[in-house]
Amino acid sequence: MAPARGWPVALMCHAVVVQALTYVVRPTTAYRALELDVPASQLGLLSGAFAVVPLLIAISVGRMTDLRGERLVLWTGADLMLVATVGLAWLADSLMTLLLWSVLLGVGHLLTIVGEQTTVTVLRGALGLDSAFGRYTLSVSFGQIIGPGLITLLGGDGAIPDTSAILRGAVVLAVVLVFSTAAMRARASGPARDDSPGSLRLAMRVTGPVRRELINAIAASLVLIAAIDLLVVYLPALGAQAGISAGTVGVLLSVRAAASMVSRMFVGSLVARFRRLPTLGASLALSALAVAVIPVPMPLAVLFAVMALGGLTLGIGQPLTMAWVTEAAPPGARATWLSVRLTGNRLGQTVVPTVAGFAASSAGVGGVLWVMAAALAGVALVVRRGRPA
Repeated sequence: MAPARGWPVALMCHAVVVQALTYVVRPTTAYRALELDVPASQLGLLSGAFAVVPLLIAISVGRMTDLRGERLVLWTGADLMLVATVGLAWLADSLMTLLLWSVLLGVGHLLTIVGEQTTVTVLRGALGLDSAFGRYTLSVSFGQIIGPGLITLLGGDGAIPDTSAILRGAVVLAVVLVFSTAAMRARASGPARDDSPGSLRLAMRVTGPVRRELINAIAASLVLIAAIDLLVVYLPALGAQAGISAGTVGVLLSVRAAASMVSRMFVGSLVARFRRLPTLGASLALSALAVAVIPVPMPLAVLFAVMALGGLTLGIGQPLTMAWVTEAAPPGARATWLSVRLTGNRLGQTVVPTVAGFAASSAGVGGVLWVMAAALAGVALVVRRGRPA
């Protein structure tokens, strides 16, 4: 199938809308739960409802995408996100209904992400995988910034915002997502592909160097995602210990996110000059350095520079691991292996913070970040040496 001219614009808009919708609805769901007098100790159930079912079905969704094409997955995901948002806006009056709509939202989000990433691999055109995934992840980051801003715009300035107004606005955004999916219709693959292995077992059957490359790429992706999550969670605690205000911590995190967006603009140029694996290895090593230095007492201006460095280098890793998995996966099994990567990321986001919590109880916040820096350095060595993770 020839790549459609202008496809990045349609795909990038779709990615922005998906992430903006997700990042406005999920926090608002927590606020709605508080309005319903759900104890704060039970808010974690909402996060689990969003994440657990997608974790269980992600690989099967990838296999279906390989066999049936991106169009079905994209449309089903958009429809589920619309239904979930409508339910949260008008049919959520208990914790059980909030959990139900959160499950649907999580499944819809997974389907759209798998569909988008597979569309990148099919329609990358002359951009190349690295540049195409760089543009895609740039759009993802932009949507993740827009979503929380909508809470401020629509919800007012109370401690608990007007969730009804926010969720009605989110329904409008979900309708935009459906129309955005329609705009991508001609650019998503329709029928099953002839080169797709028939069963999940066959799609996962890779040996030797291919298996080694896939494991390395997935390990690098998992560690990168975990490092970003831990920075978001533990930087406020580190700031409190150092007497840094919450507002300044928020600006530091925004600097990290903005720097990641900047680096993703230039992923293709970096890979063209230095090649993919050296670029990824160097970015992981510099990320390890930045994360290791963050707990060290330093002037605030220097800390801003360190966060900018961390953002630049952490931002490079995700598009490169997507491209690496795509290139290493067998023909007809790319969506399956991209879904394995997503599953690894979700596991990392679930397991690593738990382990970090135990580490923090004995070694403090600094110890958590130093352990994460060591993990980044270890994966950097694995990538550079080409050995199994």
